[in-house]
Amino acid sequence: MSESSNIIHEDAMQWTEASQGKFRYRRKSFTRALGARMLGFSLYEVPPGASAFPSHFHCANEEALYVLEGEGTLRLGDKEIALRKGHFVTLPSGVGNAHRLINSSDKPLKYICVSTAVQQDVIVYPDSDKIGVFGGAISGGPDRRPTWMFKRAADVEYFEGEPDA
Repeated sequence: MSESSNIIHEDAMQWTEASQGKFRYRRKSFTRALGARMLGFSLYEVPPGASAFPSHFHCANEEALYVLEGEGTLRLGDKEIALRKGHFVTLPSGVGNAHRLINSSDKPLKYICVSTAVQQDVIVYPDSDKIGVFGGAISGGPDRRPTWMFKRAADVEYFEGEPDA
């Protein structure tokens, strides 16, 4: 039986890697491999002591995590929650749901991340006081990069700089 263009096996996929200081991971993006546009589904492997991403919350997209192997600490707002194999976490959009998953063990942490993929999204990074604006097609789908990234200190009044005429 031949596979359809919307079916893939994990073995057919290569890991991609990212590393920036304490943020390190290996990833297999199933949705990227199959061209999905409204859904994100990735397998992550995070080494001991690292996180895949900084603490953040989305203004449009929701995420969910399912731990396959290892142990981690989920920073959820000002709480720290121990996670291990079999834990499932939902992360709704919004200010009260800032999150960061840290591998707090001495073995790799492997988990699945599922998300909606609203093309236009704003992601807030409370630890660094940054905002990322994601602008849809310009950014390229569920694995997009910010169209703009700036410090929240750049906040201005709504009518600032607008001409009176």
